[in-house]
Amino acid sequence: MKVSIIIAVYKDIEALNLIIGALKTQTYKNFEVIVAEDNDSKEMKNYVNSIKDLDVKHTFQEDIGVRKSRSQNNGILRSSGEYLIFLDGDIIPYSTFVEGHVALAQRGRVLAGRRVNLNAELTKKFREGSLKPYSLEKYYFILGFGLMFDRNARFEQGVHVDPDSFLYKNFMANRKRNTSLIGCNFSCFRDDMFAINGFDESYGASSLPDDMDLDWRFRAYGLTLHSCKNVANTFHLYHKKQNNPTSQEQWARFNKNKTEQKYICDHGLKQHNE
Repeated sequence: MKVSIIIAVYKDIEALNLIIGALKTQTYKNFEVIVAEDNDSKEMKNYVNSIKDLDVKHTFQEDIGVRKSRSQNNGILRSSGEYLIFLDGDIIPYSTFVEGHVALAQRGRVLAGRRVNLNAELTKKFREGSLKPYSLEKYYFILGFGLMFDRNARFEQGVHVDPDSFLYKNFMANRKRNTSLIGCNFSCFRDDMFAINGFDESYGASSLPDDMDLDWRFRAYGLTLHSCKNVANTFHLYHKKQNNPTSQEQWARFNKNKTEQKYICDHGLKQHNE
């Protein structure tokens, strides 16, 4: 099965370079990468053009404020894979990341992943190149030991479990887990995304459209959200918290759509260029 990995990016080429490096180590090879830039910068174009040994596409748009959802729809429209995996531009995947999503992918299912929140020290080492993501992945209990004592880090989400293992099949596969969708790490079949008309671009800079809004819309469409925690693992680079507030009008519209079960949005893939 061909996979399209859509990475939502804005200016941070250094972080994107870490993601690209991690994607080059993937155990599953049948994928393309789409760099969905919410900007139109020469620097990003030059970087993407320099990438070797990966099938990479680049989408971009005018920078007139945060329009992440529109940028992600750009990526979906450019994709050619049967299956879509979404990453944020500060999320570094494990080498088994794509394999994990593919292993758990099923028709009628959306996969909701999680992330380990790195501290400032480990993030600095990643960015400086003194610590490789693959090294932290392989020696996680040693190199990431300090994260165990940081509640915000969510250390347990970095423990990888093989989905074909006895442990996973007998103790984790059917265990009740949090399946709420977070936009930085999730996956679905491409035609399911088209069925709900993609991301709702009308929310603009709000954080609603790539997690809470998609979550209920997928469910209303009839899909089951399934956890891929500990199977499709990622590291989240440390940064100051970004605030993309949601207005009262946006919340009201969100709640109205949800109450009416209006899961096909009015401003998505089909209206993208209007």
